[in-house]
Amino acid sequence: MKNDTLDRLSVNTVRMLAADMVERAKSGHPGMPMGASPMAYVLWTRIMRHNPADPTWFNRDRFILSSGHASSMLYALLHLSGYGLTLEELKNFRQLGSRTPGHPEFGMTPGVETTTGLLGQGFANGVGMALAERSLAESFNHGEFLPLVDHYTYVICSDGDLMEGISSEASSLAGHLCLGKLIYLYDSNGVSIDGPTGQTFTEDVVAHFEACEWQVLKVDDGEDLDAIEAAIRLAQGDAERPSLIIVSTVIGHGTPLAGSPDVHGAPLGADALAKTRQHYDWPAEPFHVPEQVRNHFARLLQIGQEAQEEWEALVEAYRSRYPEEIKRFERQIGGILPDVWEKKLQELTFKGQVATRKASGDCINTLAPLLPCFHGGSADLGASVNTLVKGEKGRNIHFGVREHAMGAIVNGMALHGGWIPYCGTFLVFSDYMRPAVRMSALMRLHVIYVFSHDSVAVGEDGPTHQPVEHIASLRLIPKLTVLRPADARETVGAWRVIIKNKRPVALILSRQGLPVLEETQPDLIHRGAYVLADCDGTPEILLISTGGEVYLALKAQKELLKQGIAARVISMPSWELFAEQPDDYRNQVLPPTIVNRLAIEAGASFGWRRWVGPYGDMICIEQFGISAPCDKALVHFGFTVDNILQRARDLLQRNRGPFPIPAWL
Repeated sequence: MKNDTLDRLSVNTVRMLAADMVERAKSGHPGMPMGASPMAYVLWTRIMRHNPADPTWFNRDRFILSSGHASSMLYALLHLSGYGLTLEELKNFRQLGSRTPGHPEFGMTPGVETTTGLLGQGFANGVGMALAERSLAESFNHGEFLPLVDHYTYVICSDGDLMEGISSEASSLAGHLCLGKLIYLYDSNGVSIDGPTGQTFTEDVVAHFEACEWQVLKVDDGEDLDAIEAAIRLAQGDAERPSLIIVSTVIGHGTPLAGSPDVHGAPLGADALAKTRQHYDWPAEPFHVPEQVRNHFARLLQIGQEAQEEWEALVEAYRSRYPEEIKRFERQIGGILPDVWEKKLQELTFKGQVATRKASGDCINTLAPLLPCFHGGSADLGASVNTLVKGEKGRNIHFGVREHAMGAIVNGMALHGGWIPYCGTFLVFSDYMRPAVRMSALMRLHVIYVFSHDSVAVGEDGPTHQPVEHIASLRLIPKLTVLRPADARETVGAWRVIIKNKRPVALILSRQGLPVLEETQPDLIHRGAYVLADCDGTPEILLISTGGEVYLALKAQKELLKQGIAARVISMPSWELFAEQPDDYRNQVLPPTIVNRLAIEAGASFGWRRWVGPYGDMICIEQFGISAPCDKALVHFGFTVDNILQRARDLLQRNRGPFPIPAWL
């Protein structure tokens, strides 16, 4: 039995700090912190191995608050545990510029492992972290030593997390993969925003998770710290199954609104908060932390430092026996890549007609043996998207038809460290993954999304499978780099950028074979756009294109030159990379004085006006696709040399005479 008085005082300190944060901000969610603080406290003080003095210690246990609206509880724990989050930061909860935003944000607050905003994302991130830990352990642990990689992933989730479909996808895969070091505590308080969960959520959670091959445990009293600890210890003992611990709690515990949806997402208010202080016999002073609680957490800090020191001694023991493996381990978790990968990638050659999805697959299979950290798979489309690594057992992750969870799982792998993860599916299915792609960009993770079948050239499958608006939609996501290479050679250049730039990327690839062009310049892909084919003197018209339409622009340019029309072709695989270039380079590629600009892309025109200007034109698609063979579908929508020539001549005719140069150019 632990010191119940000190434990109870510590739990109530977390509760009241959380309530004071929400009250001071006049915004937030006090209900879950009041009910879930006991389980969070047990995790942070009795179970987890972590060192607040070094939040990035690699072998620490990972903690995810999937229900990120309860962030005030996490910030209270980070403050008390010594993560450098001051009391002043708690007082600035949800304020501009503070390190205590409304939902936990990775990279902003020390000790926060992932950005959890959308319910279910953190749930699936946890699966990725556990998968990353297991994969590293299989690569580096040796039986004669204590394990080098040996940590758990703990997640606190809510009713809302379990209702989201992504959690069903993620839990299904986690059970199938036997991720035994994955332990979830489910804050089962029976209340959601609109009222009792029973009005919408009556499934048998135990049966559901057991069917997904999880160990399911129950704690009937969410205030019983010893019972919570015992359940977690029992969960740790099952090496073959992830565990869900259902902890029955009371939302808003100790407040006049306990058990009511009214306490979920609004400050308690002065009167209710005063009564809550009376319930917990708490001083009237806001943000009060008893001295004995501070001393208690200070002792726990020492335990964390000792745990890290023990692990570092273990690393040195490994080094004496396996010096090369330790070097490889340290390089992998440090993100240090061998030099040879880039040279090998550049040696790839292609001839004839090659789909960029095929070229991408060749790149993946060139990189995989050279980059042990390079790891991924697809949503049951490995052979179609060409994400399969050949001849290396264990390098392929079979996500199944679970696009939504797949994106969040690879985010978890990237957050864990030691991996450059990728995942693949058809571009039209990126809609299922959008929340996860957005979170990759928000956290600026080195995650690669391989999207093939990029246009109406998908063909006979028809409009349901032909992406039209998807490329434009992905370009809207801040900090996401979209790359649509024109041929196999540009695809090689795209993969060089992907590996070197360490940012989230959506790689857009063709299903159909495309000519391998002598003119493409893989070394210029990092510029985002470049002059693919030029004319003598000043161009009269600029043909700007991406992906599978570039070769058509090139053919049209040759015809225009024969007709005495000076035309330049620009390949523009990435708007984002081009926008980052210095003004002088962008003006060289797209001279501001040339207003005749024709964009050619088999997708929605949204956003192209930025590059063609007010006098330019676009050959794009403003409707859904059709069911027809690839070549006929492209002809139907005007992606032919003849149509490009006609639209170019029309543009030149329309723009005769001097025009004012727009200020933005």
